[in-house]
Amino acid sequence: MSIGTIKKVAGPLVIAEGMRDANMFDVVRVSNQRLIGEIIEIHGDQASIQVYEETSGLGPGEPVESMGYALSVELGPGLMGSIYDGIQRPLEEIMRLTGNNLTRGVEVPSLNREKKWTFVPSIAEGAQVEGCDIIGTVQETPIVQQKIMVPNGVSGVIKTINSGEFTVEETVATVEQKDGSIVKIKMLQKWPVRVGRPYKEKLSPDKPLVTGQRVIDALFPIAKGGVAAVPGPFGSGKTVIQHQLAKWAEADIVVYIGCGERGNEMTDVLTEFPELVDPKTGNSLMERTVLIANTSDMPVAAREASIYVGITIAEYFRDMGYSVALMADSTSRWAEALREMSGRLEEMPGEEGYPAYLGSRLAQFYERAGRVISKGLDPREGFLSVIGAVSPPGGDISEPVSQATLRIVKAFWGLDASLAYRRHFPAINWLTSYSLYTDDMGAWFNGAVGGDWMGERAKIMRLLSDEAELDEIVKLVGMDALSAPDRLKLEAARSIREDFLHQDAFHEVDTYTELEKQFKMMGLVLAYFDLCNEGLKEGANIEGLVGLPVRERIGRFKYLELDKTAAEYESIIETINAEIAQLLRKEED
Repeated sequence: MSIGTIKKVAGPLVIAEGMRDANMFDVVRVSNQRLIGEIIEIHGDQASIQVYEETSGLGPGEPVESMGYALSVELGPGLMGSIYDGIQRPLEEIMRLTGNNLTRGVEVPSLNREKKWTFVPSIAEGAQVEGCDIIGTVQETPIVQQKIMVPNGVSGVIKTINSGEFTVEETVATVEQKDGSIVKIKMLQKWPVRVGRPYKEKLSPDKPLVTGQRVIDALFPIAKGGVAAVPGPFGSGKTVIQHQLAKWAEADIVVYIGCGERGNEMTDVLTEFPELVDPKTGNSLMERTVLIANTSDMPVAAREASIYVGITIAEYFRDMGYSVALMADSTSRWAEALREMSGRLEEMPGEEGYPAYLGSRLAQFYERAGRVISKGLDPREGFLSVIGAVSPPGGDISEPVSQATLRIVKAFWGLDASLAYRRHFPAINWLTSYSLYTDDMGAWFNGAVGGDWMGERAKIMRLLSDEAELDEIVKLVGMDALSAPDRLKLEAARSIREDFLHQDAFHEVDTYTELEKQFKMMGLVLAYFDLCNEGLKEGANIEGLVGLPVRERIGRFKYLELDKTAAEYESIIETINAEIAQLLRKEED
């Protein structure tokens, strides 16, 4: 251990001298209050330390002690349902010990050392194992079975394996390595947060992360193991979308990082998530969720660490073979913490004061997502999907964080404040959003619904694009200048917007839409458009076609349960044909 003294204090940055034996990214304890920090720069015997706690009252001459290891997270039973701060300190346990306010220098283990867990071995003595192989399971919550893995770097033969109740620090198995050494395996593992957990192979994502949100699944899907960005101004619904994805996305585990968000917004998350009912099990959603709460009034340096803590926990569950969805809300606040620390280090600023390495740091974070084959003799396929919210000042996505994120992610869901103010949810703008995963997953979608999903999607996108062009004409010369076919395009696009893309997050049926039902909804709107086009050619009146009574039934189709949709779909198609035929007879008379 290296022990030095404080030379200078500048907010969360502390300069210490006498630290020649310390290493980059070592965890340190600062002053007699033992505040936790991390070395981020070394010059000679001087170390620059970002302190993860409030530094007021610190002064030169106080001791600084390097702990000799990198900032790490504790991995093992007890993670599920926990609420941590940005450096994985359990907030509920700290509140129980010290009250409602965070006390400086408090040392509380991330995982409970006293609670006993029932360990069920899944491997026999004498079996050959490597790092990441599963040796047993712990039923952590009714819906999450945590798989206890051999730590990375350990390989050999299982010498002993126990079953029964153990704490996370007790030995559950021993492994004899080739050199004859015996390694004790506990349920608790530690992993440095800035190092991605290793895997055997990274595969191309080719299956969608089904979310039940129509604008995402139908128009801008994200792959399982993919990355998406949700940029949008204040009040455009980023947090609501992330709540919906946490609740409904096809993921086994959810890791939610509140990075630098307002305290009241994080309070909403902390109170709502335990009350949210998991639609898959009927239990609390918290039983498969890990929350990391690092609000804007908490020390800024911990904000920088929080997303690494979150993604390391997510990688741990990915290695078990689970599909994990990570929500980071928001990476803009993380980048602001990066900018503040860079400024205090007196580094050369880049665009808008952000450090020159902003893009590479964002890429290091997002590149840890993916569909991977785990290491070990018995490898598993796991998925880690990352959805990052971006909060550009004033909604201007030309700023550096949004632009750096766009260069990395393959799904972009651009939120629009004007849609949000018109009460259109989700407020994802279909003209500015995109997904580069769509073509790779086309065959999967077509197979899942047993029809031409990609063809229907292309027609819908074309109608929405045509509507934008026609709107410009209408603003200049008025609706009367449009031809009848163009009027019909506008009406079909309006139906797509209001009946298909608009979704009520609080309606018990409309909050989630199965792919089969989404396909039928697309089919109804396009059938109305195609049949009305034929009616126009046969001489039907455009006003009559726009005002067909059946359109109300098309609009209400989204509120039907899935088992009632097939009969209603056929009935609506028949009614459209009948009403157009009646309109044509009136024209003839």
